[in-house]
Amino acid sequence: MLKIKEKYDAIIIGSGPSGCACAIRCAQLGLKTLCVDNLQHSQSKKLMPGIFTNAGCLEVVALLQSAILYDALIHDINLHGIYVENISLNLHQMIQRKNNILVQINQNIAKQFVNYRIDFINAKAKLLDSKIVEIASVIHASNKKIIAKHIILATESTPISIPCAPIDNEYILDSSAALNIKEIPKRLAILGTGVIGLELAGIWNRLGVETVLFDAQETFLGLSDHQISREAYKIFTEQGMELRLGTRVISAKVIHKKVLVEYQDSDGTHAIRVDKLIVASGRKPNSENLAAPEADLLLDENSYVHVNDNCRTNLPDVYAIGDLTMLGPMLAHKGMAEGSFVAEQIAGIQSSPINYNTIPNVIHTEPEIAWVGQTEQALKALGNAIKIGIFPLNINPKAKSANKTNGLVKVIACAKNDTILGVHIIGAHASELITEAVLAMEFSASSEDLARTIHSHPSFTETIRDASLAIKNQGLYIRS
Repeated sequence: MLKIKEKYDAIIIGSGPSGCACAIRCAQLGLKTLCVDNLQHSQSKKLMPGIFTNAGCLEVVALLQSAILYDALIHDINLHGIYVENISLNLHQMIQRKNNILVQINQNIAKQFVNYRIDFINAKAKLLDSKIVEIASVIHASNKKIIAKHIILATESTPISIPCAPIDNEYILDSSAALNIKEIPKRLAILGTGVIGLELAGIWNRLGVETVLFDAQETFLGLSDHQISREAYKIFTEQGMELRLGTRVISAKVIHKKVLVEYQDSDGTHAIRVDKLIVASGRKPNSENLAAPEADLLLDENSYVHVNDNCRTNLPDVYAIGDLTMLGPMLAHKGMAEGSFVAEQIAGIQSSPINYNTIPNVIHTEPEIAWVGQTEQALKALGNAIKIGIFPLNINPKAKSANKTNGLVKVIACAKNDTILGVHIIGAHASELITEAVLAMEFSASSEDLARTIHSHPSFTETIRDASLAIKNQGLYIRS
């Protein structure tokens, strides 16, 4: 059993992406560090309770890769002159592969905790004041108070539940259970066409499941660049996803091992029967019971922890990072950056503040969607004079060779000084390509800087350069 020190330099409550990053960086900087988390993980008994970084994103990516491979064997492999017969799908083995990947990542993080002598407790933790955390063991019926010079809140978020679709995780699933379905459903409905809904739809649709998505919003992916949204709608519809926008689900009931989903649209009230319903209507911060009332931790009306630009709460020497705050999007890499940033503040290192304007956003679909900076519609609404370069992937030689021609790259620059204001991509490897745009924007590069940078040929990276060249009608393949 862990021998608990009475005093620590830093206590991190939560061991998700942001919490683990913060704990490791604190320890690297010589701080006595304790990490506390009460999470239990049912996917594998090999997982160390609590330490489970970036689980959702990694699960999606692991399953999507399997689904892409299966779909390619069914539909695309013959294009290469390769013929395969008797293709079958073992869903249990596919899920097990995904879980094994998570075990390896989990074990690596646990090894880092040992190497850096980070103490870890699988327990419930509650902030009592700016220096004291109460630890309630999930194994032993005992509580203990621990003192720390600094406390970092990093309890991340959980899926939102809605009254019209009560989750039982057998027929009506949350987004976590949707990654561990035991049998391939024939027909699947998803409530929500945001990031989570689309990522889940991309997996099951490619495994041959009839997939229907509902969303009350009339606009598809309204926060992303509208040209990218339109392209995504077209591509996903062609892939077989049924996107029902402007529809409001009013009830979901399990009847005879099927889910009866009632919804309303402009034509009235309708109902469909599906094998499974996934609720993917967003996430909420895990701030409930995080602090005792007398601690006076300030939360906003949506239960996010209030922080300043340095991730400091209203309590001295108490920080909040990751999905707990409204700073930046709910993304694992955002939280990990905040974890390192806070650790360096505590250690007295003067590091640059996080630039939330250059955090890349990624949707792990096929093709992927990624962007950084501002959208065309937002810039025009502000009255900014801009210039735009667009390059479709169906012209790129590498994309043609790989049969990955769906999508485009869009570069937006300031009309006055050519500074890059935003880059938006839908296409193969978008999550990798966007990093070049992030780096360019961090250094206030211009579209001409990107255009003059020599990219390898043939490659997908050329699309960034070609979109930049298109701003001045200097493209080698097309004219804007």
